Amino acid sequence: MGYLVLQGGAEFGGLMIEVDRRAMALAGGRDAAIEIIPAAAAPDNNHDNAGRSGVAWFREIGASNVDYRQVIDHTSAQDKELADQLRRSQMIYILGGFPAYLARSLMGTRCWQSIRSVYDGGGVIAGSSAGAMVLCEHFYDPLADQIQPGLNMMQGTCVIPHHNTAGSRWIERLKAQLPDTLLLGIDEQTGLINDVLSGGWTVYGKGCAVLYFKAERRSYAAGKTIHYDELPPPDSDLSHVRR
Repeated sequence: MGYLVLQGGAEFGGLMIEVDRRAMALAGGRDAAIEIIPAAAAPDNNHDNAGRSGVAWFREIGASNVDYRQVIDHTSAQDKELADQLRRSQMIYILGGFPAYLARSLMGTRCWQSIRSVYDGGGVIAGSSAGAMVLCEHFYDPLADQIQPGLNMMQGTCVIPHHNTAGSRWIERLKAQLPDTLLLGIDEQTGLINDVLSGGWTVYGKGCAVLYFKAERRSYAAGKTIHYDELPPPDSDLSHVRR
């Protein structure tokens, strides 16, 4: 299995260099093939600008083999050539934007199968804001004010991005609607990576990651590890997890 990178938003700048450089190292270093998916930015026609920004950022921090692909809706996510390009990569970065649109675009498609294949083969899958949200079993769509089913790489979990800004307003609502789900708040310019060697998820960046479950609240600053008995690894069986 590979590595999952969950980011709270405000990507491509500041202290995000820490988590993104670590993700690149896990993917194979500066020559690793990195593909960026801008689908979540397509509803407001910002996907090309977002994709170019991602390419520029990764080149700035040392990547030599990075591009973005026109995976922008369900039809393009079914394209065999695009799926084959993704499958050959070592790291896939899913940008933020509109989470419900992103989930609909990827769910059940060839490109999603390629993303899973990269992860299963030991590669890195990264998601920022909406990109992190849809990787979980549940996500909150603020536009529809609804809980939606995610792509379920993180079972029993719901990510709250922008936790130190707008996302903090969702907490009580999500605790009420998802009482048996682990909520993971991630501040902007902050990310975490599941790291088998450390026995959990390492936090990087400017802010904190915060776990909510029922009445519990646990905060983890950069450099701290969230152990797997607190926040499980991707696709894990939750039966062993202590609450």
